[in-house]
Amino acid sequence: MPLYEYYCAECRTKFDALRPMDKADTAIQCKHCESMRTSRVLSLFATHTKAEVNSSSAPNFPARMGGGCCGGHCGCGH
Repeated sequence: MPLYEYYCAECRTKFDALRPMDKADTAIQCKHCESMRTSRVLSLFATHTKAEVNSSSAPNFPARMGGGCCGGHCGCGH
């Protein structure tokens, strides 16, 4: 069963719940204040690997591909 993250508009907290996929967007009671003013939120996650990244294994993107620097706002000088 997937783990979903919800936000309560009443007490402004986030909480997790294990629910079937077909119930992911149905109303759920807040675990903190018991309000039904809740909604599912986008959950973010991070991963890591044990493999080392070096210049030979990193993707080689052409300089004119765009998107990476956001117009020079990243401080890289481009």
